[in-house]
Amino acid sequence: MVLTRTCTWGALLGLAALPGLALANPEVIKLSQDAKNWAMQAGNMQNQRYSALKQINKDNVKDLRVAWTFSTGVLRGHEGGPLVIGDMLYIHSPFPNKVFAIALADQQIKWKYEPKQDPTVIPVMCCDTVNRGLAYADGKIFLQQADTNLVALDAKTGKELWKVKNGDPKKGETNTNAPHVFKDKVITGISGGEFGVRGYVAAYDIKTGKQVWKAYSTGPDAEMLMDPDKTMTWTDGKMAPVGRDSSLKTWQGDQWKIGGGTTWGWYSYDPKLNLMYYGSGNPSTWNPTQRPGDNKWSMTIWARDVDTGQAKWVYQMTPHDEWDFDGINEMILADGISVKGKPHNVVVHFDRNGFGYTLDRTTGELLVAAKYDPKVNWATHVDMKTGRPQVVKQYSTQAQGQDVNTKGVCPAALGSKDQQPAAYNPANKLFYVPTNHVCMDYEPFKVEYTAGQPFVGATLSMFPAPGSHGGMGNFIVWDAGTGKIVKSKPEKFSVWSGALVTAGGVACYGTLEGYLKCVDANDISKELYKFKTPSGIIGNVNTWEYKGKGQAVHRRALRHRRLGRHRPCRGPREGHRRPGRCGRLQGAEELHRARRRPHRVLFAVNRVAVSNVQGLTSFGVSALFSDWRVR
Repeated sequence: MVLTRTCTWGALLGLAALPGLALANPEVIKLSQDAKNWAMQAGNMQNQRYSALKQINKDNVKDLRVAWTFSTGVLRGHEGGPLVIGDMLYIHSPFPNKVFAIALADQQIKWKYEPKQDPTVIPVMCCDTVNRGLAYADGKIFLQQADTNLVALDAKTGKELWKVKNGDPKKGETNTNAPHVFKDKVITGISGGEFGVRGYVAAYDIKTGKQVWKAYSTGPDAEMLMDPDKTMTWTDGKMAPVGRDSSLKTWQGDQWKIGGGTTWGWYSYDPKLNLMYYGSGNPSTWNPTQRPGDNKWSMTIWARDVDTGQAKWVYQMTPHDEWDFDGINEMILADGISVKGKPHNVVVHFDRNGFGYTLDRTTGELLVAAKYDPKVNWATHVDMKTGRPQVVKQYSTQAQGQDVNTKGVCPAALGSKDQQPAAYNPANKLFYVPTNHVCMDYEPFKVEYTAGQPFVGATLSMFPAPGSHGGMGNFIVWDAGTGKIVKSKPEKFSVWSGALVTAGGVACYGTLEGYLKCVDANDISKELYKFKTPSGIIGNVNTWEYKGKGQAVHRRALRHRRLGRHRPCRGPREGHRRPGRCGRLQGAEELHRARRRPHRVLFAVNRVAVSNVQGLTSFGVSALFSDWRVR
């Protein structure tokens, strides 16, 4: 069995004040407005990971105790987190993507769904067999399987209602992302950038599973659902139309057909604007000399109309990516962020490239682009007129050339932050960001494309950022209006869990050496709670309330290979790396020891004695961990 603790409090608010709610799925809106639920992977459609519950606060969080645990029985990395809808908790596993419905009243399994998937899918998955979670709407649980099947299950019985194929694993297409429900559509993406997959997002009708629209990241305008005259981008200090063939002009020949730009991250939605926001990933291959041009629209922030899929605006963060700075990280929506004295409703994105971006989410105007790790060195800054990063030749793998080892690039391909989502606190308008503090040496080499085979073309070596505190992570507080770090708390290893911040004044996160921590949201240097698990935490901290008691779930599971999501090369057997063609992480002996332990997922409902409240307050915390056993 496994322990879990973290803080717990309910799901997010944040939608109550938004106009235009009738445009969105009314059931999901209502559930996410009620802090007793955790009805979406990020708590609400804005991806804020904020809870309005106050039962657990900075005064009593030190008293957290584990109440119960559960194991999925799958011994691989667990990302994402559970959903809580009323009196039921829904949890998922990595491949083979089991789903459990658990009654909160007695922790009994009400139903279980275990799909039959072809195990040959596993070697095509770049970076462990993770799955980032479920979605709920219309009385259905939606599961995006690794083999690309998107499935709708009856939330009461677990009965399969419909199933649709979203991709083709024989081409290297797989799925690790959580599906997202916006209005009457369930929207999903695709993985496989390390296999030469052409990225896209697709929308399906939640009642029938019929595909409504599909939009690619690269290629002809019509296939990207992009209007050359109406889709806007940041150019010369203003928004301007992208123009005809905006993607095709930036690729050599037909390279866009195997150009990457996959979409396995976290999406957000503004009901008033009817726009969804997401990021596209790295171009294929990792060898930049083989794909000249800006490689649009990989590495891009997208705003799309949910009904039609039409692109409203785009912004490419890293033109002609040379470092695998996958652009898929979460898009967080926040209102009234002051930039140079003027309030804006914004989308905030912490990219793998080490820059934090603030854009007006209505127009796409670039407002802020600044480093959220001071060790970032591949670019000096982002030119605010052109929107382009100013690349330092010394750290340019393109300039140094093929078969040359470019040394000391910061950040590493892991990014200053990977997919682990940040949290936003509407009370102080600050962001709580789990980060990596890792640099790399990067040597590109020529690689040939074969469908369904790795299409990487680089050897990486990763290590802690030199000249710093010696650790490989930080937990930071960020001001998206000024582009400044408000406070930074160093960590020994990467902070790879999703963060949670609450109205109780607490922020919680997990670390790769296995600590679940809660800190004072107003001063993150004040560590209020710390619990050691047997291995690293890569899941997200969630929270809810049941029968007047705050609850939370905590999931864990880490394979050391997860640190090398940028090292997908394998030999004949899954997990067998080819010498000289895979990245390696230095200084991770403790993580190697953790890897030898059996991995389990657990989530626990915890209890805490509250001295200033009558009785006992129980709560659960959700985060993903590797094997966590009660000692």
